[in-house]
Amino acid sequence: MGKALRKFNRATHRDLGYFFVGMIIIYSLSGIAINHLDDWNPNYVLNSWTKKVEQVYTESNFDSQTAKDLLKEWKINDRYRKFYWNTDGDIKIFFKNGTALIDVETKNVFIETLGRRPVFHAVNWLHYNPNAYWTWFSDIFAGALIILSITGMFILRGPTGLKWRGTILIGAGLLIPAIYLIIFYF
Repeated sequence: MGKALRKFNRATHRDLGYFFVGMIIIYSLSGIAINHLDDWNPNYVLNSWTKKVEQVYTESNFDSQTAKDLLKEWKINDRYRKFYWNTDGDIKIFFKNGTALIDVETKNVFIETLGRRPVFHAVNWLHYNPNAYWTWFSDIFAGALIILSITGMFILRGPTGLKWRGTILIGAGLLIPAIYLIIFYF
């Protein structure tokens, strides 16, 4: 490879690497999160806790204002939506990001809130290609990764480059997915 071509190769690799470093981090974080869907929900966090109420509630002394007052007392600032009495005679209160269930016999309250998981919800949203414009940008990014891979192979010369070490590592890196495909796909 000539000096000018080598210089162009390094500059292309460097500039694409700098430009797409954010995308590499976004897709890497999201990829890790999505790989472990059976272990956790990368998009949302479910919180639950219990409280006690002092008063005995009946259909005649419980209304929307009572529900709003209880939410305020429990330091739940999400917007109140509605409540209803379920078939067991308990009260279910709905608010923007959760619910509260009041067991009127035991006076126990079970509260659940659902919130977006910081960072991961946003990067997963991008990973799922939210619209056509993002899909185009993602396709450009995918092409840039191909270019980064190819230009990266030619950065180093000699025994640490393609002549020896690079070839062995490229072969090993290709062998792992090939073996996996042979065992589990074909």
